[in-house]
Amino acid sequence: MAERASDLIDQPWIPVAWLEGKSGPPQVSLRSLFLRAREIRTLLIPEAPTHSALLRVLYALTARITALDEAGPGSWGDRREEVLERGFRAESFELPDGRKAGIAGYFDQWAHRFDLFDGDRPWLQDPRLPDQCDRNQTAGLHKLAMSRSAGNNHSWFGQRGDDKLVLPTVSQAALSLLTWHYWGSPGGLSRRAVGGVSHHYAKASPLRGALSYHPECDNLFLTLLAGLTPPDGDVSRQTDLCPWEREDLPDPLQPMPEPQGPCSRLTACSQHALYLVPAQDDEHAADAYITWAYHAERLRPEDDYLIWDIGKDGETSPRLACSSRSLWRDVDALLLKQLDDKSPVPPKVMDHAFDVSEYLRVRALGFEQDTSQSANYQYVDSTTPVLLSRVEEAVVSSDLPVRQLRELGELFGGRLEHATKEAWLKYTDDKKNSPGAWLDAVAARYWPSAEDEFWSVFRKLSRSDAAVDPAFDFDAACRAFGRHALDAYEAVTDSVIRTPRGVKAVTGAKAIILAALRDPRKAMRQAKTRSAPKKS
Repeated sequence: MAERASDLIDQPWIPVAWLEGKSGPPQVSLRSLFLRAREIRTLLIPEAPTHSALLRVLYALTARITALDEAGPGSWGDRREEVLERGFRAESFELPDGRKAGIAGYFDQWAHRFDLFDGDRPWLQDPRLPDQCDRNQTAGLHKLAMSRSAGNNHSWFGQRGDDKLVLPTVSQAALSLLTWHYWGSPGGLSRRAVGGVSHHYAKASPLRGALSYHPECDNLFLTLLAGLTPPDGDVSRQTDLCPWEREDLPDPLQPMPEPQGPCSRLTACSQHALYLVPAQDDEHAADAYITWAYHAERLRPEDDYLIWDIGKDGETSPRLACSSRSLWRDVDALLLKQLDDKSPVPPKVMDHAFDVSEYLRVRALGFEQDTSQSANYQYVDSTTPVLLSRVEEAVVSSDLPVRQLRELGELFGGRLEHATKEAWLKYTDDKKNSPGAWLDAVAARYWPSAEDEFWSVFRKLSRSDAAVDPAFDFDAACRAFGRHALDAYEAVTDSVIRTPRGVKAVTGAKAIILAALRDPRKAMRQAKTRSAPKKS
């Protein structure tokens, strides 16, 4: 029997970058990815949300292949250490419950569920949609691929009109499918009729608008192991199921099944149902249905890769992606234990990532989107330098240098914004006249220089668990961030200081920055008492 191009286990579809000195094809299959994970440097996917979505699927597969999908037997951490030493086992081995692990064992057992265009159970799709939806009102390929122009969204990577329709390959279609499951928009899609319910409104995908944080090591093998979180003691692989492992398709009129552990949290929380119509060659998608998956209220699952901000009402919400916000401003939330019940909750994955490698980076992947509408704005993809280790869990102090360093950068960024607004208002004497041009200009000058300053000092910090780092000079850091703020302020307001009115406005507002320089600790306390600042 000839191999099908849509077989995701053995046909290449995942773009990768190889380690220096290693060679391989530009795309690999799932089986090859795990067999050669030590030789692969990273996934080579330009679309940040797609990269994050695929990582989540690969984490779940890693847990299954290594049998790290359950807490026992023995210590989960010790068993991961054994995998680190041995590598992914290529051969099949049987687990006590009769299921198979190992690369061969798992993929051979579920080979019938990993075909993108399978007629019975296509991977991560609902084959009932052609019968439940209007065949004349499909979503279309432009809607499927978020990088293409559709509705009010612009085209990201070239113009493709309906008159010159380019069919997506198996790789492109599979990656677009993943993006929709994790980052898809709410609102009107294909109308779906099930029983007595007929409508076209879908809820937002679980990661819509969020910023996801992933440990990144020197090769993909380490990256995947660092991305695992230990299951609770009562988690069973018999109930913590991925969608392709379920015997039956979900009932769309029932609530979404509540996740029973890491694997279902990683793969089974989509609010969208999709079906890809294969082209005649079975190597491309010819059309797509996209609609609602569950009629009941949306369930927001836990997620081990998000920073959770605490609102005034105590409700948690994921930190949203913002293309103009630098990743260094989140570093203390990634590295430090939660300070109090008002501080952000760090991603759970960071509690365990450094056990795999003391030297790792954190990659932030997200999509700046309207969370209540279908508008997509900008991908967010940034990586920290190597973070040598996480600060000792027992240390909970507001005096930790990494936290103070970030707070100083934020302090002078906020003072700069305040001073710029004040100077504009005093100069124009018109509250309706927006200072947007000045604000954009000072932000463009300050934040890149503040980022360079942060990492320059961060690299010199010692990695002890002491509350006070002897290598950290608070006053020097304060002066440096203050100088960056003043430089940005003076450069932007320079054009108006040639008139008495301008001089008075600029000089008076400048005092807002200078006050923080004179007494930064007082300014920091004042900043903490206010509501969280808006994203810059």
